[in-house]
Amino acid sequence: MIKKIFAALLSVLMVISLVACGNKQAGAANQSASTEEKVYKIGTLQLVQHAALDASYNGFVDYLNEKGIKFTMDFQNASGEQSACETIAEKFANDNLDLCYAIATPAAQSIVAHLETTPIVASAVTDPAASGLCQTNDNPRGMLTAVSDLTPVDAQFELLVELLPNAKNVGVLYCSAEQNSKIQADMALAAAKARNLNATEYTVVNSNDIQTVVESMVGKVDVIYVPTDNVISAGIDTVVTICNENKLPTIVGEEGMVDKGGFATYGIDYYSLGRVAGELAETILVNKIKPGDIPVRYLSAESCKRKINYETAKILGIEVN
Repeated sequence: MIKKIFAALLSVLMVISLVACGNKQAGAANQSASTEEKVYKIGTLQLVQHAALDASYNGFVDYLNEKGIKFTMDFQNASGEQSACETIAEKFANDNLDLCYAIATPAAQSIVAHLETTPIVASAVTDPAASGLCQTNDNPRGMLTAVSDLTPVDAQFELLVELLPNAKNVGVLYCSAEQNSKIQADMALAAAKARNLNATEYTVVNSNDIQTVVESMVGKVDVIYVPTDNVISAGIDTVVTICNENKLPTIVGEEGMVDKGGFATYGIDYYSLGRVAGELAETILVNKIKPGDIPVRYLSAESCKRKINYETAKILGIEVN
């Protein structure tokens, strides 16, 4: 009798053990499925549509897709309007995002002002710390990290001297409302001075000023230098039309402007910039590293490309080897 009772109890214990084990395994499977099915909610604010910023967005998305990171994307373009940046940033603040991607300095400034607890990755920002986006570039703290699009201004002036050895007067054209452009303009003035060139700043407040300002430069300068300025980049067609009509060459900040008719550049690859931004997003979302603990990234010199628009060179009457 005792043996029968013991056998019965043993059977019950085995059943309980198997059920518990099965529940544990099912729980592990559910946890694994939950991890695999995680879909991150990302919001992107791009200041304006032009080739460089578009490439930065495409590189970001391509990197995340290649890594198999699942996400939904709310892409918003402010069309160059600061008020639109503010409105979009306010929207994102209420959207419970897992991460926000800000493309260009004004966009990043609006995002930082409105999103206090959401991780932020910024790109196409020349100097995040100087633009008030973080405490220092080496140790951002806060909720933002970034990849800088600091353009090789000195190398671009070397290219200017190489391609235009007779040029003496340089017009530095940029939008005074963009902090990143002012930083590059100061670097351009220093690079010109180091090469005994006369450099003069010509600024626009918005796209409506471009035609008038560029026309005012004709006959006063031998070449126009344009940094990676979003307003000028978006209006580069106007710049090129006036310059080509007046045989006035342009050395520009990035290859998208060369594709649009600018004469030449030695600049960074904005698609690569976007991919680095994607790496930063992966580090934050997947590896759970706080953005403020990730130093601002910079592209290597190998990411810079020399590019010349030979059709524009022909229009300008410049021979390029």
